[in-house]
Amino acid sequence: MARVEKPLNFNEILKLHGTEVFNLLPSYGVVDEKGRYLHWNQFKRRLPAGINRVAAWGAVKLARVGVLRESGLFSEQDLPFRFFIPDSCHRTLHEVERLSARLGHSHADTTAAENRRYLVDSLMMEEAISSAQLEGAATTRQDAKEMLANDRPPRSDDEMMVVNNYLLMRAAKYEKQSELTIDLICHFHQIATTGIKEDQVNPGHIRERNNIYVASSSGDVAHQPPAADTLPERLQALCDFANEAHDGIDGRVFIHPVVKAIILHFMLGYEHPFVDGNGRTARCLFYWFMLKSGYWAFEYISISSLLKNAPIQYGESFIYTETDDMDLTYFIVYHLQIIERAINEFISYIEERRKEFYELMEWLEATGINKKLNYRQGHLLQKALRNPGRIFTAKEVTHDYDISDGTARTDLELLVKLKVLGKIKDGKTFLYISRDDAAEAIRRISARQ
Repeated sequence: MARVEKPLNFNEILKLHGTEVFNLLPSYGVVDEKGRYLHWNQFKRRLPAGINRVAAWGAVKLARVGVLRESGLFSEQDLPFRFFIPDSCHRTLHEVERLSARLGHSHADTTAAENRRYLVDSLMMEEAISSAQLEGAATTRQDAKEMLANDRPPRSDDEMMVVNNYLLMRAAKYEKQSELTIDLICHFHQIATTGIKEDQVNPGHIRERNNIYVASSSGDVAHQPPAADTLPERLQALCDFANEAHDGIDGRVFIHPVVKAIILHFMLGYEHPFVDGNGRTARCLFYWFMLKSGYWAFEYISISSLLKNAPIQYGESFIYTETDDMDLTYFIVYHLQIIERAINEFISYIEERRKEFYELMEWLEATGINKKLNYRQGHLLQKALRNPGRIFTAKEVTHDYDISDGTARTDLELLVKLKVLGKIKDGKTFLYISRDDAAEAIRRISARQ
């Protein structure tokens, strides 16, 4: 990541170029002609020759003064964190609001319910793996999914990070009715870091040292977090912000819940209250508040997989805010772009699963097997037919379909009865192996229907 240049203080710009700033005001506003909310680092490179860049930036800053809103949160230097929502962001917020309608209004809707039941690896696995990789974990997606699906114990700190992140996402869902407290933040952090260099990380405990900083890719100090002795008070202020009703009722300030979730993500990263694991805990706070605010689809949507693909821009969105008068807009805009892409990928995934659902229903009806199997069992049957020799376990089926161990064993035993799976004992565990002649067994059953 190239060094981010901090813009000149606005008051200094007015002293040096005051008249020119006001002359340029009609030409330079809050956003550029493409609707982009640019940082000085980006803005200065896009100006035509002959324009006083500093004065033009002063005109932009002057235009923004009238639109920036207070968040109620402050930096260590007592500067207010402020933000603005550009039109492009309102479009994304609208897409978030539409998401539930696009997926089906009612949880009782059969197709929607079936689709929801089989989305385990869209977030609970995908987000866990991507968030760990974003923090530097070196494990492959295939190995990580195999470990989570089969409850295999982690073999390294990297795999332990994946397991912890998986448990962290489940905790975010479980605690969605709770108010935010410092204890809950520490609880999330403890889940994120347990078993990983515990003597150094100190899971669940706020740091007591000030020798912590965030480095840029070049090794420079990109962020020096607030002093350790200020953290209890600052974290309490963050909890108060999270718990306050920003609903616009009875004169209260309105902050869109999605924007508020993003601000929580940023602020936990800014406070950096732990020795390690701050990024994972910050992203957990985002999910916790999204689920708390009723956006249930985000149980299945991974943002870390997209953040991981562009870690430089992710880091810059933090730095842009800190280097421009604590303007949260940069982080909010970038995060909403990630959310929009994540929603689009999620919708594509849903449509593919719906297509599979209808194809499977037609196939089961055509073979007559539908009289013997429910949808879940039919889906498992298809897996077995496509992968002769594959080994299934009750633990894997429990994870894949979010069912109890007993139900998973019942499903597997039914496929044994249909001669689709063979069953062998391995120690205390039963393994179910897809038979080479499974397809022929199904054809014989169909012929007898």
